[in-house]
Amino acid sequence: MARIEIGAGVARVSATGVLAMILASQAMAAEPEAEQAHDYSSQVADKILQALIETNGVPGMGASVWQDGAVVWSGSAGHRDVDKNLPVKSDTIFRLASVSKLLGVAAAARLEEDGALDIDQPLAAILPYLSSRWAPLTTRQLAAHTAGIPHYQDVDEQRGGVHYSSVREAVGVFQDRDLLFKPGSEFSYSSWGYTLLSAVVEQRAGVRYLDYLATRITPGLTIVPDATNSGNPAASVAYEFVEGQAQPAEPHDFSYTWAGGGMGATPAALAEFGGRMMRGKVVSSATFDWMLTPARLNDGSVVMDRQDVVGFGWRTGTDADGARIAHHAGVTIGARSALVLWPDQSMAVSLLSNALWVSSIEQSAMMIAAPFKPAPSGLVASECPTVTTRYAGQFGESQVAGSVRFVMEDGVCTGEILLDKPLADYFNPFPQKDAAALRLVGLDAAGGLSRAALVTPIGVFDARAQTDGSYTARFGPNRTLTLRFE
Repeated sequence: MARIEIGAGVARVSATGVLAMILASQAMAAEPEAEQAHDYSSQVADKILQALIETNGVPGMGASVWQDGAVVWSGSAGHRDVDKNLPVKSDTIFRLASVSKLLGVAAAARLEEDGALDIDQPLAAILPYLSSRWAPLTTRQLAAHTAGIPHYQDVDEQRGGVHYSSVREAVGVFQDRDLLFKPGSEFSYSSWGYTLLSAVVEQRAGVRYLDYLATRITPGLTIVPDATNSGNPAASVAYEFVEGQAQPAEPHDFSYTWAGGGMGATPAALAEFGGRMMRGKVVSSATFDWMLTPARLNDGSVVMDRQDVVGFGWRTGTDADGARIAHHAGVTIGARSALVLWPDQSMAVSLLSNALWVSSIEQSAMMIAAPFKPAPSGLVASECPTVTTRYAGQFGESQVAGSVRFVMEDGVCTGEILLDKPLADYFNPFPQKDAAALRLVGLDAAGGLSRAALVTPIGVFDARAQTDGSYTARFGPNRTLTLRFE
């Protein structure tokens, strides 16, 4: 027995009880440390998001991180309505653009799982009103963009000016067009194909597509048909860049493609949807794993969209540290969007904006989530270079040099890199506003600069210290920025 004095009395407890008390006290001591780590992660993510809108000129952006069963952070920056000076808030609804496709394939997969849909059945047997001129094609092919359905064409330029009362009516817009190729023989991205997929969902579910989403795929989540210009006070205004300035976009009716690009959501709702997919709460875990399995063409080759492997709607790949990711991005009038999942790490991040801008949106989303992930192995320790004033280095084939300034802000190492001509020539010929500088936001919880988010007009990139004292950031497979601070 162990003997513990309590005031003037004496109590006897077992050694097991003492151990339990010690463990409980250790857990209580760990809680403030965990809270501090979370507070730091949130602070860094907030700084990255704010720096991003200041650099790219997008009026408003929102992002959320879901981790281990719950949304652990939501950030807002800028305005949902510039003219009325209304800020983006946690309940702001943004257009999802093609991230809407993830809802469509979830609906089809749920019906397949429930035995209501055979995704390999020819569509003519499901939708008898389809053109008889089409070769047999399937829901599986629609989801992987291998059915041969064309994407939007010149004749569709005014598609947003018409309201379609039903999915079937929207299918009538393109159902008499020729297929681009024999179904299953090639990959060709098609949002019209997802309008057709939503018709399949309606037919097999026996209810309207939007109703099936609301009741079976996204219950309780603020994921809705595009709410822009609807009178919903939570909906963001949609903007487009004209000569570098963001201006309100013309109204656009997405009833032609709810499944292809017509939905809206708050960042937290979208991140939560990603979390539910990983936890088997939309479809089973086995079905979600199947959705991430590479799709294949008729010749057996894996379906690819540039560097990404295509599954049942989802793209898969790896992040900079080799972790498996599943993702999709979107772009449309008044929106740039992304949802990225780390299925093996039970983590998701959403990033939404209210303007169409040229960006590496998925890379940006991953960098916003980086403060919430364990630091990758192999980072080179480096102090915040607050005494430096100049940089020099290499960007692609060009030499670069200029002024730089670093400061400590609330324990976070932050920097500003003034653009010289080669950097300005690369980052500023896009529709969004020109930037005078790039930003660096340190990810080192100790206040150093072993790794940083490099914030540019086209997104956020991963900058890491090297053993020779330089920093490198990759912009795609063929371009690297290397800097030394002097």
